[in-house]
Amino acid sequence: MHYTRGRITRQAHVDIPSGTVEEEFGRGGFFGRSAHLYRSAPPVNWTEVSPGLRPRALNLRELPKLDTGEGRAEEWLESRIPVLRNADARIAFSRLSGSMQHCFRNADADELLFVHGGRGTLLSDFGALDYETGDYLLLPRGTTYRLDPKDLTHCLVLESRGELRVPERGILGHHALFDPALIDVPDPERLPANASQVETHDWDVVVQRGGELHRIRYPFDPLNTVGWKGDLSVWRINVKDIRPVLSDRYHLPPSAHATFISDSLVVCSFLPRPLEVGDPNALRVPFYHANIDYDEVLFYHSGDFFSRQGISPGMLTFHPQGIHHGPQPGAIKASEAKTRTDEVAVMIDTLRPLQVCEEARDAERVDYWKSWMTP
Repeated sequence: MHYTRGRITRQAHVDIPSGTVEEEFGRGGFFGRSAHLYRSAPPVNWTEVSPGLRPRALNLRELPKLDTGEGRAEEWLESRIPVLRNADARIAFSRLSGSMQHCFRNADADELLFVHGGRGTLLSDFGALDYETGDYLLLPRGTTYRLDPKDLTHCLVLESRGELRVPERGILGHHALFDPALIDVPDPERLPANASQVETHDWDVVVQRGGELHRIRYPFDPLNTVGWKGDLSVWRINVKDIRPVLSDRYHLPPSAHATFISDSLVVCSFLPRPLEVGDPNALRVPFYHANIDYDEVLFYHSGDFFSRQGISPGMLTFHPQGIHHGPQPGAIKASEAKTRTDEVAVMIDTLRPLQVCEEARDAERVDYWKSWMTP
């Protein structure tokens, strides 16, 4: 049943009543039932927020333990600095400058690597696959792999206990956002173990199981697959190959930009696109909303993040369940002169509350929660 009371607009995000702001109060991270509340003042005009509920911002480039290419930079697991975690997921940031001297297998979770910078080759059970800046690399749980960077590689790393998959496109059709033909898979013929002359030596496979690390040793390269078939594999898709859904008369919710989902989280890609210029009364910036069912994480990859002040590439923001957020002061006015976005960002929404990891707290912008307050 749909109700209306008081002063409203008949079309959400368009013709908002004068002297009010609009808030979307929705379930299921924009996928479920919702209501729109029209308030006389923004719900973010707070003067104090308890520390446990404050929006957080971290500059991942300033993580104190982040390897800068010296010493043991080739050790993948040592370079993955945990940033946020819950029972279903862990988000980390890593820099890797040299070839991994062991293989890794995550028996706890699927892994999604977003390449923030760098080029190289991912070697796995399925073969070799080159990567570059802007790539998503999806590794199913249990895949054995190692990375061979050509230059310094920066990755946002998501571990998901639930299986990551591409969301259903519904009436948009199977080719919306990206054609499945754009997904690249590995080639086993390119594996070093399949070279005509290969020098054999001991190789270790480090296995993460139950949060603990274990080791298997082989007298040969364990990445020795000569062929494979099936519908489960390592995937690669670059953000430049994703074509966002557009509406020039209505601001679409983040769910329209979903790239991967599991039973406990959603990964969205925010990409350059035209703004809502087909109706002068349509919102052009994200509407105010309350995080009801999901914690929201945004990793800023590149571009001009016009709805956020003081944000630069390599930063991450975290907005917990139970508190509102939306455009900061001045963003709505500034958007009126813009006709398109110029940003690339990765959003991760998690069903269970996240905690900031101890290793990441020194990289925090502690006054970020004040950035909505009127000067």
